[in-house]
Amino acid sequence: MNEELRIIISGGGTGGHIFPAVSIANAIKAKHPDAKILFVGALGRMEMQRVPAAGYEIKGLPIQGFDRKNLLKNVKVLFKIWKSQRMARQIIKDFRPMAAVGVGGYASGPTLNKAAAMGIPCLIQEQNSYAGVTNKLLAKKADKICVAYEGMDRFFPAEKIIMTGNPVRQALLENKMTKAEAIQSFGLDPQKKTILIVGGSLGAGTVNKSVMQHLDDIEKSDVQVIWQTGKYYYDNIIKELEGRVLPNVKVMDFISDMGAAYKAADLVISRAGASSISEYL
Repeated sequence: MNEELRIIISGGGTGGHIFPAVSIANAIKAKHPDAKILFVGALGRMEMQRVPAAGYEIKGLPIQGFDRKNLLKNVKVLFKIWKSQRMARQIIKDFRPMAAVGVGGYASGPTLNKAAAMGIPCLIQEQNSYAGVTNKLLAKKADKICVAYEGMDRFFPAEKIIMTGNPVRQALLENKMTKAEAIQSFGLDPQKKTILIVGGSLGAGTVNKSVMQHLDDIEKSDVQVIWQTGKYYYDNIIKELEGRVLPNVKVMDFISDMGAAYKAADLVISRAGASSISEYL
């Protein structure tokens, strides 16, 4: 390309939004190594850590969702939305993107709204079979909408839809470790069957509670477990496990190398998140 490719990617909140976003960025860089990519996320959310860890710059907006239980708190939320719109406009003006990509999550709302208003082509990527609120609101302003499931025309204009499937993390596809190496990377025994338990990037209370209730059974069994608790639950779980030795259980708040985790696992127990299902398939 004669002109430098510049792309803004916005959204996040959970791994289900963040990992597809990073996969999109990686795919762009694979085809256009000199491309400039800027992420826009929500301050205090997971993307503010995970995106820089993947090697990309990210700007944060003070955006947050509405509080349905305490309506008075939404006065503050409305101010944050207004401020995020202004910040998004300045970020776009400074970065001068050729296109903006939204993957869902709070930050993609003001970012793609402003991008569309400034005449910048916009694309949204919907991971789920039931469209998220932000993407439904952005659909009218988007030029193209990438989906992973049939029947999404009940949410989006049919003429804008492109069936692409969900982006999958390249590290999962390119993992060259043997099963034994993967198991050893978690400090476990390559001779034992291994179960991977995940409740999504942020964890799942019901999954974690079930594991806690059956730790005695796990301890007595001849299997070993890699258990991703999610950061919201990790500290409390570690407190509950204080003083207990479980050599066949590896407890982690977040697994950065899911390629190794999948390679190690003989069985995966997981919530049925859209991105997770795409990765398992």
